[in-house]
Amino acid sequence: MSKNKRTVFLVSESTGLTAEALGHSLLSQYDSIDFEQVYMPYINTELRAHALVQRMREAQARDGARPICFATMLNDAIGGILRAADCLYIELFEQFSPPLTAELGIEPSRESGRSHAITKPSSYTKRIEAINFSMSNDDGMRPDNFRHADLVLIGVSRSGKTPTCLYLAMHYGLRAANYPLTEEDFVRGQPPDEILNLKQPLFALSIEPRRLQLIREERRPGSEYASLKRCQQELRQALRLYQQLGIPVLDTTSQSIEEISSQILRQLKTPIDDVVAG
Repeated sequence: MSKNKRTVFLVSESTGLTAEALGHSLLSQYDSIDFEQVYMPYINTELRAHALVQRMREAQARDGARPICFATMLNDAIGGILRAADCLYIELFEQFSPPLTAELGIEPSRESGRSHAITKPSSYTKRIEAINFSMSNDDGMRPDNFRHADLVLIGVSRSGKTPTCLYLAMHYGLRAANYPLTEEDFVRGQPPDEILNLKQPLFALSIEPRRLQLIREERRPGSEYASLKRCQQELRQALRLYQQLGIPVLDTTSQSIEEISSQILRQLKTPIDDVVAG
């Protein structure tokens, strides 16, 4: 087995979102390693912990190297079972809790699942409303309703508009709508009046033709819609339209949704802290 292949377990006695997010971020810095990430939430009994240890043994036999385990385990007994396994065990809370405890002068509650509790109902409600808005105004379904949006994304089909809108809604409570450019728009030389007359910030998403072709090919294999020629043509026409209208363009080819969203937030007139706070 190649030394560049390692199995990583992302473990928690609750949802595991913290272990997954932080573990994934740390692993992304080692791009020469082929990590197989195994998501293991709700390891909240000793029986489940022992079963996980067996999976670790199997991974080690398969990879020829001990697995890595990122964990957020507050139960000492369950955590002890995992620590005793032949793995690199990294308890994420242990890295941060001691200095925080020393600074704040109080002990942590050690209650699982608190990071995902609804601590600010108003912020939670705002995000839910934003998600519903983005879903209801996805793919140009209600351009007459875009005047209620906080921002609008436009771009050719499969350029990343929908996931970016949902990310902005889920994480920042922003009502993000999107409009897919069509052949009619290119013939007319502009999007509909509902888009042109918007007072809300307008952003364009673009992507390299070959990347777009691969994405479209997964959706409609062998179709004219997924052909490289069609992708190149649409992207040229879209770029011409963006330049004509002075719309800022963000390239989604090699940037994550998080990176694209951060660029949008920086360009919004509303301060980011106010957006996040809701």
